Amino acid sequence: MSAKRILVVDDEAGVRELYREELSDAGYAVETAASAREALQSLKGSAPDLVTVDIKMPEEDGISLLREIKERWPRLPVVICTAYPVYRQEFGAWASDAYVVKSADLGELKTTLRAILGA
Repeated sequence: MSAKRILVVDDEAGVRELYREELSDAGYAVETAASAREALQSLKGSAPDLVTVDIKMPEEDGISLLREIKERWPRLPVVICTAYPVYRQEFGAWASDAYVVKSADLGELKTTLRAILGA
């Protein structure tokens, strides 16, 4: 069985690299995108099994990207990963499959991914 594919969308290079390392070690195939535009280009090629999206990004924010993903790929799970717990109450965030507050410990994220992907 091939590894589940995850697309990590975050404008911070350090976060993308941390997620790539940690999630690869957990057995996932990880791709990254630095912007909403880059993420949409990647998704047009071949959709992963799940997308993680940061909210605060230049150009297009994560809530807008989430909306666009759900319009084009309604069955694709999207997990919001942000440093801002306050956005959990924002109506636009409700379309996500999960909401995880960023932390140096990726335990909550990994548990969430396993629950959604069943792996």
